Amino acid sequence: MSISDVAKQTGLTAKTIRFYESKGVISAAPRGSNGYRYYNESHIAELLLIKRSRMIGFSLEECQQLLALSTNPDRHSRDVKQKALQKLIEIDHKIEELKQIKLTLVALTDQCPGDKSAHCPILESLTKNG
Repeated sequence: MSISDVAKQTGLTAKTIRFYESKGVISAAPRGSNGYRYYNESHIAELLLIKRSRMIGFSLEECQQLLALSTNPDRHSRDVKQKALQKLIEIDHKIEELKQIKLTLVALTDQCPGDKSAHCPILESLTKNG
């Protein structure tokens, strides 16, 4: 099938599909005599795994690892679970960082009068050294 067909089935752009292929994230699609790439169902499965893995926070490198595990008949589910648990830990850390960022922004916006004056505690705080 053509790249446009794959794009429709996966919801990815042709540019993204080509990028994943150029980076070796997915297996290379064979080319026809006309030079066009021709994809099959295994490419669709690879791309959907990557797309869905990215949606839940996995990096492209981590997606490659998950893809390798998905095609390995000797894989152990504990290896996949360990990657997912590690991702959960990273997400929890990001959530805590975002909570701190929110607290800082709330404090800054509470200090700012938000009127027509030039005095702005937000900018003053952002330009302070230390």
